[in-house]
Amino acid sequence: MIKVIVLGAHGQVAQLTEKMLFADKDVETTLFLRNASRLSQDKDKAKIIEGDATNEHELEEAIKGQDIVYANLGGTDTIVKQAKAVVEAMNKDKVKRLIWISTLGIYDEVAGKFGEWNKQTLGNYITEYAKAAKIIEDSDLDYTIIRPSWMTNKDEVDYQKSKKGEEITNTEVSRKSVASYVYELIKNPKEDIDESIGLEKPHTEGDKPEWYR
Repeated sequence: MIKVIVLGAHGQVAQLTEKMLFADKDVETTLFLRNASRLSQDKDKAKIIEGDATNEHELEEAIKGQDIVYANLGGTDTIVKQAKAVVEAMNKDKVKRLIWISTLGIYDEVAGKFGEWNKQTLGNYITEYAKAAKIIEDSDLDYTIIRPSWMTNKDEVDYQKSKKGEEITNTEVSRKSVASYVYELIKNPKEDIDESIGLEKPHTEGDKPEWYR
């Protein structure tokens, strides 16, 4: 039995992942979010904890006894505080495996005009998420950072992976693809340890995502 806690459990990718976790009898799921009532429909499928992901003490209590922490957190003003709190709480609880959702462009790895558009559109969002990723990378945790391209709601699983230092040229990937990769990591926790992985749908090159044009 794998014990997994989802931080930011109301997020769109998180909820897609949670459906996969709920269907797996070998996974015990805990959901952590600011407003527990948002996921009250899942109270029979998972343990639900209301809390603030910038609060180290609340995280420490929630993470205790877990095997894997999947962090689907966000917010330009809070992501760095959240990263620090997650690392500290995991260290205190001696929980090592972290799956961390980041964003595209934190290493200036997006090529060409798409890269220019991505940087202009996301602005300070990239800067703050890069700082948060650096905190994760500098930790002693067994982390996987995930950097999805621009996400769609397409009902498909179609993605390719790239490692840190490799250019990203494809403009989109489905949320379902990201969720599927997260689930794969949970089921295979030794995969892609200490890696920062870009996720992109092949053959979607362009100056910007098609749906954004």
